Amino acid sequence: MTQVLHQFVRHESEVAGSLVLERSLNRVQLLGRVGQDPVMRQVEGKNPVTIFSLATNEMWRSGENETHQMGDVSQKTTWHRISVFRPGLRDVAYQYVKKGSRIYVEGKVDYGEYMDKNNVRRQATTIIADNIIFLSDQTKEKA
Repeated sequence: MTQVLHQFVRHESEVAGSLVLERSLNRVQLLGRVGQDPVMRQVEGKNPVTIFSLATNEMWRSGENETHQMGDVSQKTTWHRISVFRPGLRDVAYQYVKKGSRIYVEGKVDYGEYMDKNNVRRQATTIIADNIIFLSDQTKEKA
């Protein structure tokens, strides 16, 4: 266990005080259905980005006990904004991701702010994708 911890935590010398530099992890894995065909956007002076929405579902039974599978089934859908910046993956996603496709996305969470058309500051949560696997019948290739 100590060996594993040393791979993730690096201690600076005791002379420098108790400064500890730690690695961290920002990793997301999503499996769901695409809610809209992707769009490609480019802000002047920046690289283009492919953007689409992905729905994930959570299901549970209310009133369930250990011996009987009784109760109403409830479902909650969560929508995720997926942004693809990596050049090769961005183009494949734009071309092959389609509304209704079942895909697996790996990436990281990014929190940002923007000004809407009424000049109101809004917050946005985005998944920055670095891997997409196509699972539906439309295409079964790994990007």
